[in-house]
Amino acid sequence: MKFRMAMRVVLFLTLTGLCVTGFKVMDTPSCSCASRNLALGATAVQSSTYPQAGAQNAVDGNMNSIWGVGTCSHTNEDRDPWWRVDLGKVYKVNRVSITNRGDCCAERINGAQIRIGNSLENNGNNNELAASVESIPAGVTKTFKFQPIKGRYVSIFIPGRKEYLTLCEVEVFAD
Repeated sequence: MKFRMAMRVVLFLTLTGLCVTGFKVMDTPSCSCASRNLALGATAVQSSTYPQAGAQNAVDGNMNSIWGVGTCSHTNEDRDPWWRVDLGKVYKVNRVSITNRGDCCAERINGAQIRIGNSLENNGNNNELAASVESIPAGVTKTFKFQPIKGRYVSIFIPGRKEYLTLCEVEVFAD
């Protein structure tokens, strides 16, 4: 009896334009019930690691944007810093969401590139350019949508300067 009621609720929500993902109900026109964050819990690496700010923090599902809480990834001040997630297999990725640091330094993400592909050459930073980050306000999650790109690796890369790269959450979605 409980199963039938749950199925009726899911059917109702779907028919009314609401989307059920996991245990959350979201009222968003772009929501796809087949969508799921492919990066959540996936293996992530970065060019270097600032103390207690490993790459895995950006795929832990916690979107808290305050670095001191310990849920953001953070590199040292590297020349061309990068962060990469391994999705485990090839997907047609069509959007990436990035949550920027909220307590300071929002401008550090400016000029970052989102690259997607199957190569680890140059740490994956030679893969196809999906989008460039002009800016993301402090503490904000910004979604970058683009034509699907096939790839296993998603990299966020700041080319051409010595910088810290801080990512409080990265979400990856495919068709």
